[in-house]
Amino acid sequence: MSRRDAPADPVGDDPAVDEATGEVDYAGRASSILGFSRWWQIVAAAGMMAAVSPYQYVWSSIEQPLAQGLDIALPALGAVFSFYVVFQSLSQFPAGKWRDSRGPGALTFLAALLAGGGYIGLAYATAVWQLYLLYSLGAVGVGIVYTVAVNTAVKWFPDRTGLTTGIGTMAFAGGSALVVPYVRANATVAAYGDVLRNVGLAILVVTLVGAYLLRDPPDDWLGLDDDEDGNGDGLAASLRGRAYTTREMLSTWQFWLLYAMFVAMAGADLIVIANVVRFAEQFGLAAVVATAAATLLPVAAGVSRMIVGEASDRFDRKKVMAVSFVLAGVFRLALIAAGRAEAGIAFVALVMAAMFFSSPLFVYFPSVIADYYGARNSSGNYAVLYTAKVGGGVFAGTVTGYLVAAFGWVPTFALGGGLAVAAGLAALLLARERPGLESRWRTDARLTRGAGRRISRRPAVHVPTTP
Repeated sequence: MSRRDAPADPVGDDPAVDEATGEVDYAGRASSILGFSRWWQIVAAAGMMAAVSPYQYVWSSIEQPLAQGLDIALPALGAVFSFYVVFQSLSQFPAGKWRDSRGPGALTFLAALLAGGGYIGLAYATAVWQLYLLYSLGAVGVGIVYTVAVNTAVKWFPDRTGLTTGIGTMAFAGGSALVVPYVRANATVAAYGDVLRNVGLAILVVTLVGAYLLRDPPDDWLGLDDDEDGNGDGLAASLRGRAYTTREMLSTWQFWLLYAMFVAMAGADLIVIANVVRFAEQFGLAAVVATAAATLLPVAAGVSRMIVGEASDRFDRKKVMAVSFVLAGVFRLALIAAGRAEAGIAFVALVMAAMFFSSPLFVYFPSVIADYYGARNSSGNYAVLYTAKVGGGVFAGTVTGYLVAAFGWVPTFALGGGLAVAAGLAALLLARERPGLESRWRTDARLTRGAGRRISRRPAVHVPTTP
């Protein structure tokens, strides 16, 4: 059910504010609308994220049998994953805008067909161009699922945004752990066709179930009265202040700072993910060390998103993000020292520590976007920010290759650490607030009221402004 289908007046007999504690009863209000616990929305979102994760995390296991089955050189498939990153990232903006205005149902149904059908189609591909097309179409489905799942957490859990987005993105990082052993055991020319069909059917079924279960709350789902003079301390940050459109968001300096931070952190993150084995080999570390680092890396990345996401709900989110990114940079620099000392155990531990503190970038940014610009347009707004992942991917791939060839591995990894530290320090600037745009909005609100239109008025917080 979309927000258009939701009841116009969800207040009923269940007040939004708990009379005993004076706090907003988000869980009770959500249950009165859904008819069941809002946590089932997170279960559905996480299930979909886990289902589509093979596109990103299983490609390296199916690439070789696909090349052998089609009798083409392995390098010819190199562009397939590049197309995936581009289409998965860029598809999220139109998908997010659609979802914000019309709900997730039909959109997620389309994603199920694209993502499930793309993988099933790979089993029948006979030419390399068909692989490009099918994987790109599937990537669009993955992009839709990603933006729908992340922003389901934002919309239903304004009070637990960090934890719930962490659960969803953890499922995306770790969901393929259940698929990889099956794929690796059957990744042969003779068997890979059945593997692809079975994985594709699983993606299709799980995502269709998610399409049936997911729905969005109505705009006034908490039934809060307009409050001209209240301070709104009991409200979650994403519900205070105005709901920014994407165009309005782009006119604020906070967004562009966040965008630069996202590029820097995605680049630092992907440098380690894509090159940890070769970096270990560069120092002459044993093969078991490189294998352990590559195996434990996604575990640390996935678990951290839930743990640190919860911490960002309990404490000041911007400060948690700043400390996390700085530590991610420091541990990357320490990783170089461990490699030079040929300390294998320390190397693996530092890889896990570095990823533990950098991987939650996919939790911090959707939460901060909602804190600053409101939850109503969060899908479209975060989708625009997510395009920064393309920049981070280009840096971690093309730029890193050039830097390694020109300067070597150590300066390149040190640059990744420096980017993370810089992003952490930049996060401290997000605490700045300037009243210009808020004053202008209040004037616009009074004019609109004068024209006879009803405006939902909530106290403002974290209001972004133009420079």
